[in-house]
Amino acid sequence: MFTGIITDIGIIAKLEQEGDLRARITCGYDTGTIDLGASIASDGVCLTVVGLGADWYEVQVSAETVGKTNLSGWTAGRRVNLERALRVGDELGGHIVSGHVDGVAEVIAMADDGDSTRVTLRAPQDLARFVAPKGSVALNGTSLTVNEVSGCDFGINFIPHTKVATTWGDVEVGDQVNLEIDTLARYVARLAEMS
Repeated sequence: MFTGIITDIGIIAKLEQEGDLRARITCGYDTGTIDLGASIASDGVCLTVVGLGADWYEVQVSAETVGKTNLSGWTAGRRVNLERALRVGDELGGHIVSGHVDGVAEVIAMADDGDSTRVTLRAPQDLARFVAPKGSVALNGTSLTVNEVSGCDFGINFIPHTKVATTWGDVEVGDQVNLEIDTLARYVARLAEMS
């Protein structure tokens, strides 16, 4: 489990296709405190650590994960949002995030609003019903509050701190973004279907 509060920005150092995709990600974490088999959310995708070095970790990514996320667009040098798994006693500053991406949203518009940036995204049709105004979503692993919703489109506001502390300062129209809907929204919808 994660909170959606990004704690580091990593860089894709190397990608190798070995049956599954293997990615090396450089990071600022003390890798001496990371165990093989640990989970690290990398752009919001919960991935298992399979290799460690002084300033990097490696993960193995299945074809299923590549096909359902934006990881197919990863290239060497790309910056990615990182969060280590939640530990008992950690502050829950965002919302409960599983790292199980539901689909990919597309950035369709951006506009400056004071020092902040308003970004409009388009969710896949089958996920749009789970996105609600003032509800939570995780986008590339970042816990965010939805401002408004219109059909499949929804808006997010990025304050200056978020643009610096995450990769959201790099966002451009057309970007494909990992979308994880709020767990509570998923269960409420399921209960409504069963009523």
